[in-house]
Amino acid sequence: MINQFIDQNLKRAKYKILKDGTYYADVPRLRGVWANAKNLEDCRQELREVIEGWLLAKVHSHESVPGFSFKFSPRTLKHA
Repeated sequence: MINQFIDQNLKRAKYKILKDGTYYADVPRLRGVWANAKNLEDCRQELREVIEGWLLAKVHSHESVPGFSFKFSPRTLKHA
């Protein structure tokens, strides 16, 4: 479920090469999600980690996430 969300959003990522030669990527529908690295592969890996952290922070704070649903049980909330 989490990996599927990450993969879907990696496909939506916008990449560009900056003037300093580094790679920049963001996911417009996920506010604040971006990455910057020396090469495309590292940028993509960093973006993957940023998306995962962003998603976990949203779930932990019980915020809605576009394209992701998770049902909380009382037991789940107790351990959050």
